[in-house]
Amino acid sequence: MTPNRRQVLATGAAALAGGLAGCGAQGETRPNATDGAETDGDDATATDDGADATASVGVEAAVAAEWNAMRARVWDAYALGVAGDPDAGAAVAQSVFARFEQSSGEHGAHETLESTDEAAYEEFEEALGELRTEGLAEGDLDRAREEAVIADERLASAQRALVGDALADALDAQLFGAAAADAGMLAAAGGVEGATAVAEDVLARFEDAPARRALEEADAEAYEAFEGALAAAAGASDAGTVSEEATTALEAALAGSYAVAGVEHAAGAGHMAALQARGWDAAALAGAGGPSIDYAHAASLTLYRARAYDARWLAARGETDAAATMAGDVFAHFEGAKAHEALEEADAEAYEAFEAGLSDLRAAIESGDADGVDEAVAAVDGSLVTGVEALAGGDAALLEAGFFRARFGDAVELYEQGHNDTAASLARSLFERFEANELDLHESIEETSEELYADFEEEHLSGLITAFEDADDDGVDTHYEGVQSALLSFEERAGSAATVSGAEGAYMAARGFDAAALDALGDDGRARSIAQDAFEHFEAGAGGFHEAVEEADEEVYEAFEAALGAIATAAGNGEDVYPKSTAFNGEALSAVYAVVEAGGGSGGNATAAASVLRSTFAHFEEARVHELIEEADHTAYETFEAQLEAAVTTATEGGDVAAAVDTYADATLWAQFALVDGVEELPISLRLPGAGDGSGDGEGDSGGESDLSGGPNVVEGVPEDADYVVDMAAVAFEPEELTVSAGDTVAFAHRAGEAHNVVAYGDDIPSDAEYWSSGGFDSESAAREGWENGEGAVRSGQSYVRTFEATGEHGYCCVPHEAAGMVGTVIVE
Repeated sequence: MTPNRRQVLATGAAALAGGLAGCGAQGETRPNATDGAETDGDDATATDDGADATASVGVEAAVAAEWNAMRARVWDAYALGVAGDPDAGAAVAQSVFARFEQSSGEHGAHETLESTDEAAYEEFEEALGELRTEGLAEGDLDRAREEAVIADERLASAQRALVGDALADALDAQLFGAAAADAGMLAAAGGVEGATAVAEDVLARFEDAPARRALEEADAEAYEAFEGALAAAAGASDAGTVSEEATTALEAALAGSYAVAGVEHAAGAGHMAALQARGWDAAALAGAGGPSIDYAHAASLTLYRARAYDARWLAARGETDAAATMAGDVFAHFEGAKAHEALEEADAEAYEAFEAGLSDLRAAIESGDADGVDEAVAAVDGSLVTGVEALAGGDAALLEAGFFRARFGDAVELYEQGHNDTAASLARSLFERFEANELDLHESIEETSEELYADFEEEHLSGLITAFEDADDDGVDTHYEGVQSALLSFEERAGSAATVSGAEGAYMAARGFDAAALDALGDDGRARSIAQDAFEHFEAGAGGFHEAVEEADEEVYEAFEAALGAIATAAGNGEDVYPKSTAFNGEALSAVYAVVEAGGGSGGNATAAASVLRSTFAHFEEARVHELIEEADHTAYETFEAQLEAAVTTATEGGDVAAAVDTYADATLWAQFALVDGVEELPISLRLPGAGDGSGDGEGDSGGESDLSGGPNVVEGVPEDADYVVDMAAVAFEPEELTVSAGDTVAFAHRAGEAHNVVAYGDDIPSDAEYWSSGGFDSESAAREGWENGEGAVRSGQSYVRTFEATGEHGYCCVPHEAAGMVGTVIVE
């Protein structure tokens, strides 16, 4: 069974805390600091009147700050793997590699790392590549963590070598603050238990870190505020408290880091990098796989389960026509539903059993065969349980909680009608399902919280059965409220806004049909009360369902509320409630699909991502660095705010958050350099107007590229007679796969990043093909060796040109960026 969000956050919490926002290794080892050659970071101090000697800082502070943002992203990649989405994590790792390769000017992150510590540079690149290929891509989280630690340590040691201990400690303190903020981010995305465990582990790591001692000595008030808030987040039980305390911890760490650094503008550069890291967190959230659209299909099946039992209820009360209509309508709805094809593809046997069971159910109802009705309902339910498990995977327990909530509602309605024995029997059957761990609900609640588990099963579920048996009205009220509260609490703790919405959408639609059933039985007053209670539940938040629907699609939200209100109105006016309940059924499922598509299936956790970006904007408006950057470079300041605002808008509207954050990150980098009076040294790869030319010429002459040679088939520009062009981006061939005809000529054109090469895999080209590579080598081994000697390089403005004759697939790679996933295929037809 696929692990759900709760399981991966709980089991991976310790690893996450060593991960998110880059706190993986900084408390474990502390490399010996160097004198910081070209920086005065060790010695620079603020004057008594608060003046800041920015000239003493140097651009090294801006570069070290940029490494901080990269450390944060390394751990974001690993965290996504722990959170059950290794593919998204691998994509982040590849994106980090690409950005690192593009930061290639004299004062870019790439060139500066190479010149500061060549061994650290090589080991960082190797670890970053293997984090993706050997760790995340293979689903090996132990290996992924190992490589993340190496990558983080190499950047941390280079920071100390470049800027000295004081600023390095300040940067580490800022990273601890970002780690605390990530606990709040996880809580907002639905992983409260994992978030509190992250906060607890970050606190433990902080206690042993050099940054702790530095912060305590430099700013005791900030130190105490950070520790106190982090401890409060670790001990919280709800998402709101975790988020609030995590924000307080971030604010304290950033505030205290200025005293640790001793140089205001240098600390400001790190502050901006921390804000950049928050942007990347939002991008990671947006790109992470929330529930797929299959989860929404599974929510539909959960509702069908509840409706089958309502049909049996009506049949048992003698409402044969209403019961048969309901069974027939379930069949008709399923035939045109999105879930129809999904169930058939996920489990054909369950699909056939469900449709057969529905046919048998209607026939048994119409013939008055009570035993046949029971058998058919059991067949329908069993097939749908199988379907829900197949489609929802590890999140099936959340839908089971919603189903249990609906069935407990049925039990209370039976009790209210005087059928207390039947109500008790229903409650006992739910107890038995729970003990049998149907759809993993028992183990999921127990793993989420032992206290919650005991509250649900031992106190309230057992108590509800007894209260039904004893006809104890007060006991029924108390324990019914208890089981419902416990199940909703489980949904909130274990799920995200999208997964909770699936459970609550199915539950509320089921309650709508309960109202229709009661109306058919002549109790329109109770039908109206159910609809009103459901409306109040939704307005109170419904575990986050209300806000999620409203943010996902306002029109769907308004239609949902109108349809739910129409049930109460119909019941109050003595009208037939069933048509209104049927209409609400459609709107409830539309709401579930809208939320899942906005927050999972097609766009990641978009709501949580937008929230992170909005909170970042709010923080900046009140932050110390706001005034610093506005005074240092007004254009950089305005650009930063504009790009942050654009990222917020993009996330809110469901656009490409990763692209928006990439541009926003450029704006923060500009601000980092502006704060240390280094705008003229900006890497020229920035894609922002007004950022200046800089002196960081990273397009071919730095880092020894002048010593590289191409070979006879590497030319300047792109030949006009080329039939196709494959662009070589920083760490990718675009397109990755190209289909051509025999005799066609392909130009592999350098578009971004460091120098590339194009090397065919000797075992992955047609047997009758002549070996090919840039540099004209006659074998793969020779091409790889040639690269080590600077041969076969394709630099900025150049192309490698190849005419393909042999039909079949030709696999190839860029040797220096192979670990980052720079591979491709040419298919010759």
